[in-house]
Formats: sequence, C-alpha cells, structure tokens
Amino acid sequence: QVQLVESGGGLVQPGGSLRLSCAASGFTFSNYAMRWYRQGPGKERELVAGIGTGGGSTAYADSVKGRFTISRDNAKKTVYLQMNSLKPEDTAVYYCYAFYVREHWGQGTQVTVSS
Repeated sequence: QVQLVESGGGLVQPGGSLRLSCAASGFTFSNYAMRWYRQGPGKERELVAGIGTGGGSTAYADSVKGRFTISRDNAKKTVYLQMNSLKPEDTAVYYCYAFYVREHWGQGTQVTVSS
C-alpha cells in the first residue's frame, strides 16, 4: 500500500521556522523525484520545491527561494522541507508528491503563519 504521510505543520509567527517531513512507504522511494506543493485559502495548488532522486538537484518557486530548503534521506524514505523566515502568505496546506512511473500524493499538512 502506497503512503505518503506529511507531518510538522502547525501555527507559527511571522519570521519563524518549521520543518515538514514526508514519510514514504509502499514504493521504491529512491527511484522517485519528490516535490512539495501547497494550496492556500482560495488559491490554486502551486509547486513549492522539487528534488531529484539522488538529492543533488533541487528547484524552488521564486516566492520561497532563499527561505525554504528541500532535502531527502533515501535510507529513511523521507523528504523534508525546511521553511525559514515564514510569512503570512506562506499559509497553506502543504502536500508531498512523488513521481516516477506513477504519481502519489500525501494527505497534506496545514501550515498557518500568523501573529
């Protein structure tokens, strides 16, 4: 059974940090490129960051570049999103996404940035 389980979301003040995790199971994690998406209230889902299978290739949306860092641990079958200098506009449900031959989505974790 394929699963992507996100964790680490929550309420944080502007300027704060959070680290999201996405634990994978049921497929060969190291074969899959991984991405984080987010969907804010009243907005379309958007790509936040992506990482290649080996972890050496990363890409970011302009809105998070320099503040967010995506990484992965293939031994732990986990992808991370370190989010620093958070802003209210980062408030969204964050989703983990895996793709290779097939694509898989996590259930999402809520991140709220508010004072």
